[in-house]
Amino acid sequence: MPQQINSFPQVATIAGTDSGGGAGIMADLKTFQARHVFATAVVVAVTAQNTLGVQASKLMPQTLIDAQFQSLAADFQIRACKTGMLGDSNHVRAVAANLKKYDFGPIIVDPVMIAKGGATLLNAEAIHTLKHELVPLATLITPNVPEAQTLTGQKIEKKADFITAAQMLQNLGAKNVLIKGGHLDLPQANDYVLLSDHTGFWLTAPKSATKRTHGTGDTISACITAELARGADLATAISISKKYVTATIAHSIQVGHGHGPLNHWAAQKEGLSFENI
Repeated sequence: MPQQINSFPQVATIAGTDSGGGAGIMADLKTFQARHVFATAVVVAVTAQNTLGVQASKLMPQTLIDAQFQSLAADFQIRACKTGMLGDSNHVRAVAANLKKYDFGPIIVDPVMIAKGGATLLNAEAIHTLKHELVPLATLITPNVPEAQTLTGQKIEKKADFITAAQMLQNLGAKNVLIKGGHLDLPQANDYVLLSDHTGFWLTAPKSATKRTHGTGDTISACITAELARGADLATAISISKKYVTATIAHSIQVGHGHGPLNHWAAQKEGLSFENI
């Protein structure tokens, strides 16, 4: 039956690898698998890293990035995609050009700037390019508080600041905005969502007393991508993903000596199977 060809939900991550397995493309692939979608990837950068930090990194040739996009477009039906670590201005520009060229569905932009261990992953010129060439393509942008402050110049300390920064990100061209508040020194992780119709809502979850949070930004953006590919509306996809990433932190696994990775199997303990969401 021809209508069944290529019918399974397919997604793409466009980012850098993490040899330690906790973040980047590795976290995305684990999340996609847990959320029952077929994962593909465009590798923009390769890193040598572990739970202690990033030891080395190398950007892929832009011709190879173009070729990866072309390969995916020629064979798969990508229903949603996400970006992560993009490295420098030229690579941000190359990714934006390919996302204009190929229809990979809704685009989730995770503006990765600093690794959990403190390594800078995006310089000032690249941030400028991201703001003006990639953010306007975003169906949803998912910065944490430091990233949102960098993109907007708006200090974020109280709830009103979240709302102002989200509006500023929409003014840059992002259709929808999720600002993640986990970096603030509060007992709860308060996230603010501003939708394209200018309605907003808050998502709140208790924080776990753990440093095993490596890859949280990658994981929540990947989960949103997966849920959209499976047909959820954006507000529902964000809400599911908040529950999922909260569970991955709460049900920790003991890996590494530094900022440990999430437990991407945690959905099973929380009952977050796609049958009952």
